[in-house]
Order: sequence, then structure tokens, then C-alpha cells
Amino acid sequence: MKETDFSIKKSLEEAKAEAYLMTGNIHNADIYYVTRFLASDDFTYLQTGAGKEILFISEMERGRAEIESRISTIKTNQEFGYREKIKEKKDASIAYAACISELLQGENVKRISVPYDFPVFYSNYLTEAGFVIVPIKSPFRKMRSVKRQEEIEAIKYAQNAGEKAMEAAIALITGAEEKEGMLYFEGKVLTGSKVHSVIDHTLLDFGCEAEETIVSCGDDTANPHGTTDGPLRANAPIILDIFPRSKKRRYFADMTRTVLWGKASEELKAMYETVFEAQKKALSMVKPGAQAAEIHTAVCEFFEAKGYHTYRSGSKAGFTHSTGHGVGLDIHELPGVGESSFLLETGNVITIEPGLYYPGIGGIRLEDMVLVTENGYENLTKLEKKFVLKSYL
Repeated sequence: MKETDFSIKKSLEEAKAEAYLMTGNIHNADIYYVTRFLASDDFTYLQTGAGKEILFISEMERGRAEIESRISTIKTNQEFGYREKIKEKKDASIAYAACISELLQGENVKRISVPYDFPVFYSNYLTEAGFVIVPIKSPFRKMRSVKRQEEIEAIKYAQNAGEKAMEAAIALITGAEEKEGMLYFEGKVLTGSKVHSVIDHTLLDFGCEAEETIVSCGDDTANPHGTTDGPLRANAPIILDIFPRSKKRRYFADMTRTVLWGKASEELKAMYETVFEAQKKALSMVKPGAQAAEIHTAVCEFFEAKGYHTYRSGSKAGFTHSTGHGVGLDIHELPGVGESSFLLETGNVITIEPGLYYPGIGGIRLEDMVLVTENGYENLTKLEKKFVLKSYL
């Protein structure tokens, strides 16, 4: 990666700031994106108006940072007497803030822009030390929305793992048998927890993890984020929503399938077909320059024309969420495919996930993840869509 790829000069000029400062750790996508460095404890990134970048870390992380990080200028807290400051101030957080203050003084910057989630403690300390702190929207969020080739490959890796996990989950459900309305596998009641466990184990085999996988059945599917830990039912929709992240590469993927073992009601069949067609409609509109809001509006209008409700009329049932979202270092990032003026660009990775949800009937959601290309899109989700897995003989 070139150093100039991460220049935020324009954002600094708009904020009339001399530098941008952020702190974070392994959970902060922005700081990993710009430094390509991970650490469990907080560390700091600084970019000046002249484009100079500094990675400020603990002394024990220097060797690893010199190998892994893309930042060439590395400073450690011990260069600023961190341990001595802890003894003096009797507080590690105050000592760290004092080190940041000296770092900024050394770069001769006084007006500092920070992200909205910058720790208020550090902000207060630096303000008292004479710096002007200007919170701004992260300049890296928009930058992150256009994926480089290595990022696309990392997303594809996670997606492949997700599809293997989805295949394992669907195979488990397909192999079940029905008894008194419940699904059984190898003589035991098949539960949502069991399916969830199979998904987790498959992802681990590929070096991936997923913290909030959705396995829901029957009435629970009427809630878009509903979950079912207990028994899975025959003749009822089962929503499987997997959004794995590569533990090493850090990028997410996302996909959803809705399946059913047994006999689907006419209402559910109609809902599934409508969601399937709504997704096709949305996908046909994906291309560079397309406005995200227009895609979302087209999905809403399609559902309404078919007689289904959307949230636009105030309904709490039917289509109640956005059509999709960006995927990358965060599972939800730019661009959102909803009521947004965002224009799609080549390199965006987004989901298209229309759904219908009705209490007493159930829910249907289908989600594919696509890459916006120069001529349209590439669907990164290869797994087929099949609603009824197994019917009664």
C-alpha cells in the first residue's frame, strides 16, 4: 500500500485541523485499516496535515509493529517516560494521556481532529493541556467503502467459509426426520443450538468465527433478528443468517438463506417467491453510479405492488428494514442500501437482503453479497437458493 492512499488532507482542511488522532485496539476497524496493525491494548495513530503518519504503541509491541504495520514512523510510550509517569501520577490512563500530549507537542500541532468515538477522558485531558479538539466524522469510513483487491480476496475467503457452514447447516436440516411436528436427527430433537454449533465448528475449520449467527424457526422468524435455541419445527420457515469473519484477515462476509423441511403453506410459498423476485429486481439495478436509495425504493414498491406491507406506511410487519449494507472490516459499514443518497462505486461490497415478516405466518429473507464492478456487479454468493428441502413422501 502506498502512503498517499491514506491521505486525509481534505478532511483536515475542512476541520481547520493540523492533525488527526485516534486511539483503538483490536476492535477498532478504522485503526486496523490505516495501520494494518492489531493489539489487544489501546494504541494510537496520528496523521498530520503534511501527511506524516505515526504509530504510537507500547515498547513491547515495537518489534511486531516494525514487521506488520504499514506505518514507517513508530514511537513507543516509553520514549515519553510512560512508566515513570505512572509512578508519578498514580494512574495509567493519565500517564498515557500525558504521553499523547507530548507526542502532539513534538509534532508542533495544536488543533486536532478526532473521530466521534474518541475517548472523552483523553479529549478532556488534551483540552486542559491547551490543545483544541475537533470531533469529525471518520475520514476512513468512506475510504473503506471502496475495497482494494486484497480486501476483496479476504472477503471472498470469509464468504467461502460462510457457504461451507451454510451447506453444513442445510445438510443437517435436510437429513432430519419429522415426529409429531418436530425435527429429529439421529433420534434426537434437532435444535437451533445444534445447527448453530455445526455452523461454528465449520467456520473454525476455515479459521473464521461468527458471534451472532441467526438460526430461527417458525414464529421466531417473524422477527428479523429472532433466534431459536430450542426445537426446530417441520412445515415452518427456518432462517439461517451467517456473517463470518476471518480471524487472521479480519474481514467479514454475510449471507442468508431461508429453508423449510416438510410442506410449505401457500402463504409462505408466495412470500418466498416475492422475496426472491424482489432480490432479483434489486440486483439488476446494482452498478456504478446507481443511487442506493433508488434500489431500496424499488424493492419497497415491488413489495407494495404485490400486496405486502412495508415500513413506509408505518407498518411493523412486512418489509421492515433496509435492502442491504456495506461489508468489510465491520459487518455493517458504508454504503448502506436504504434511504441514502450514496452513489455506488466500483469496489463497493454490499448485501442485497430483502425480507418479509408476519407474526403468525413467519419470515422469509434471502441475502447475497455482491461486488460492484465496472459493468455491474459480481455476486460473491454462489450457494443456490432452495426453499423446501424435503417433503413428506
